[in-house]
This record gives sequence, structure tokens and C-alpha cells, in this order.
Amino acid sequence: MEKSETPVEDLGSTDEPVPSRRRMLALGAVGVSAALTIRPAFAQTAVSVMNCQIPVPDVAGAGQYIDGNGQLVPAGTKGAFPGSPRPFTGEEVKRAFRGQTLPGTSYDQSQAYLQYIRRLQAGQSGFTCFASIQMPR
Repeated sequence: MEKSETPVEDLGSTDEPVPSRRRMLALGAVGVSAALTIRPAFAQTAVSVMNCQIPVPDVAGAGQYIDGNGQLVPAGTKGAFPGSPRPFTGEEVKRAFRGQTLPGTSYDQSQAYLQYIRRLQAGQSGFTCFASIQMPR
């Protein structure tokens, strides 16, 4: 006989204790509880990622313009755009990466801002938000 066909009476002959029905139900309840606890946390994370903010430029680059390559340049540089008067949300940036323009911007201005956002590095304002919207779910 294969092990899976072992009658219930023979299970007591092994060295491993057989868990009681109550124990099995308790373990199942713990698993369900953990799943119900984790799922809202993922939902909350998704909501916070979409509401996080990315300033363009960050505080360190305030007053500078952004050229078409996403680089900070001195104010008034020809072909460059002034920074956004307000930060963009993760949701707005995500939609812009999919082809829409950022709110309140022209196509070229939006592309320059997106280039700037792509160049964000750890330690800059908005980097964590940008990294979060790049993570697959």
C-alpha cells in the first residue's frame, strides 16, 4: 500500500504526532486571518503610491528650468521649461508614462518633466514615489 492509502488506524504507528481536527481548524483560521490582514495592507499601499507626490523640480532645484533632456538648467534658458507650480501625484505620472500629458502642461513640457522624473535618484524628493510606481504588482 502507498503511504497516501494508509488506513487511519495505521497513522498512529509513525513517530510523527497526528494533528487533531481542532488543531487543523485553528491553523486554517490563522492562515485566513493573515490573508485578510495582508490584503488591506496591499490595497493601502496601492492607494498611497497613487497619492504620493513628485515635485518637478525638487526643492534643491527650485528656480531652475528643465530642458528637453530632463536636466536642470539656469532660469530663462531657451527651449527649457519652468518648474511645475505644484507636485504631480503618482497616478498622474503613471498615466503620463502611458501616453497622456501631465496636467497643466504642453506635450513638450510634459516630456521634459517625465525625463526629469526618470533621472531622479535616491535622496531626491519624489524618488521613492517614482520607484513605487515602477514596481510591478
